[in-house]
Amino acid sequence: MHIHIVGICGTFMGGLAALARASGHTVTGCDANVYPPMSTQLEALGIRIVEGFSADQVAIRPDLFVIGNVAKRGMPLIEAILDQRLPYTSGPQWLGEQVLASKWVLAVAGTHGKTTTSSILAWILEAAGKQPGFLIGGVPLNFGETARLGNSELFVIEADEYDTAFFDKRSKFVHYRPKTAVLNNLEYDHADIFADLAAIETQFHHLVRTVPSAGRVICNSDEAALARVLARGCWTPVESFGQAADAAWRATDITTESFTVLHQGKPVGEVRWAVQGAHNRANALAAIAATHHAGVPVAEAAAALRQFQNVKRRMELRGDARGVRVFDDFAHHPTAIATTVAGLRAAVGSARILAVLEPRSNTMKLGTMKAALPESLKDADLVFGYGEGLGWDLGEALAPLGEKARAFAGERALDALVEAVVSAARPGDQVLVMSNGGFGGVHEKLLRKLAVSVRSLT
Repeated sequence: MHIHIVGICGTFMGGLAALARASGHTVTGCDANVYPPMSTQLEALGIRIVEGFSADQVAIRPDLFVIGNVAKRGMPLIEAILDQRLPYTSGPQWLGEQVLASKWVLAVAGTHGKTTTSSILAWILEAAGKQPGFLIGGVPLNFGETARLGNSELFVIEADEYDTAFFDKRSKFVHYRPKTAVLNNLEYDHADIFADLAAIETQFHHLVRTVPSAGRVICNSDEAALARVLARGCWTPVESFGQAADAAWRATDITTESFTVLHQGKPVGEVRWAVQGAHNRANALAAIAATHHAGVPVAEAAAALRQFQNVKRRMELRGDARGVRVFDDFAHHPTAIATTVAGLRAAVGSARILAVLEPRSNTMKLGTMKAALPESLKDADLVFGYGEGLGWDLGEALAPLGEKARAFAGERALDALVEAVVSAARPGDQVLVMSNGGFGGVHEKLLRKLAVSVRSLT
């Protein structure tokens, strides 16, 4: 079958394209702003990409158009597909029907930690010799790719609650029908499509309704919103993880580099790894519980995490210039920002943390979470915010932080921000860059400037 993927350069749709190609399909696609690395990755797979969403792409005559949620009514190609009554489906539906239908799906859902938990889960299964398939919204460093078909019935998927397509406003994850479902956490997010937290809880309950009675729900016991989701009805055995004394899976004997895994109050394995933060311990517990359901002994799963290399753009060290380390992290929600800063603080102790933030997600651009930003950044020593393109005043939002926070907007705002960070930095500082986008290449700009800065580093 020849499929043409509309919106092929997103992480999810690009991964879907790789899976379709590995399954033997002919794959082409289109997107706006086609550029590396996704464009080169797809071209290396023999996938031709068309720039833009022009109507003349119907002449490609695929058997099916697979449409991503970047596509909107009014786009010439979408209008041509509808007018000519051409066959189309959504990316999640195609994936569910063509790849996942025959698999034991292990799906990871939640506001935070989906990518990391999915990556941990896939790595444990790989280390146990299970050769899983996966589709993850980031690049697990243990694998170096976002998706693969795998050589077993097991398939790990990052289960996103964002909507499916312009014609299907259910969350993507309702199409996946997992046997093992991880519910990591649940907060208000995606203000562009959800009116309130209750609306997201409804979508999560739709997911719970799809898990078979022979499956397993792995649920964070510390999350009130998830408790409300399950209270609506659950027909599947539930195993809890978290800090609550009655949680089935807990962590104890915690140090910065290790912890003991408790199952039903009994020690069953020790994790020693280089990943920091309480949120990542929770991610690990969830993954261990999920792989235990899939037949991996706990001690073996815990041991596998010695070799876990984390995920690209999750507290990724981008470089060290004259004693100043620059990290990159995907954090773009106040809770994720707070846990990221806390994780770095636990790792570096009293060293200064210079937080560099771009509020870029749709929710952040709307200003829905702006009031929570000062609290999320309180543990940073200095804060530098990039406020260009927002519909609200970032400087005003950060004002409760006082003199330790500065915001930059307007002409050459990014250059001014870089100069300010370099001027403030001194040896031993940790520069933590947080954005869910490319942030104008700020990491490289900082490292170049820091490398030649004498005044600020002596």
